Amino acid sequence: MSTPRRFFVDRIDYPAVTEVVVDGEEFTHAKTVLRVTEGSEITLLDNSGREYPAIVAKIDKRALTAHITGAIVGDREPQADIFLLCGALKGDKTELVVQKAVELGVSRIGVFSSKYCAAYMSEGKLERLNRVSREAAKQCLRSRAPEVVCFDDLSSALAACDGYSDKLFFCEFATSTDCDLSALGKSVALIVGSEGGFSDEEFAAAKMLGFAGVTLGKRILRAETAAVAACTLAAYLTGELK
Repeated sequence: MSTPRRFFVDRIDYPAVTEVVVDGEEFTHAKTVLRVTEGSEITLLDNSGREYPAIVAKIDKRALTAHITGAIVGDREPQADIFLLCGALKGDKTELVVQKAVELGVSRIGVFSSKYCAAYMSEGKLERLNRVSREAAKQCLRSRAPEVVCFDDLSSALAACDGYSDKLFFCEFATSTDCDLSALGKSVALIVGSEGGFSDEEFAAAKMLGFAGVTLGKRILRAETAAVAACTLAAYLTGELK
């Protein structure tokens, strides 16, 4: 039996309200791509961690109305709090990183500019990345879509990691790892650079703020590969892949 189609809405006040309207992009996708019809079973999500089984009661030209039949707590959300910060990448590579990070259980994603970063971010690109996050969350049956945020520079990205118990700085010219990765806690921030990598000054600034330098081996990885590898490593060591 196939899993009911999943759709994000802004907010659900169940059980006080049992009728929910799905509109905008989610409705367009439901109607024109997934061919949802009246009577279809669907699942509604509102980023609260709860999931709401529902029945499509009515379909209009610009929206559908669904009747919620219950509520459950999603069981696929990560127990660890993993925050990925990645340098902005060229083309659609940042979208790939966001998609894979969501699948691997990252809780939050940041994209930043740095000294050797050749790509740039815009409101349109940020909106697109959050759309990718939602689609990836639905595909892998998560109850929440991690928010993607943007930082104008590396300093702001580093500052956003304040409060995380473990802060890892993945650097292509690091010759060794400065911490015991097997002892990672449940709160981890990951910094991975863009195609141009980091400068010595940026690495030194991160270490001054308590980041541990981490190497991903003797081979030079593409930036998107390094980001996915960092997420996989953190997810495994925090128990999310066990």
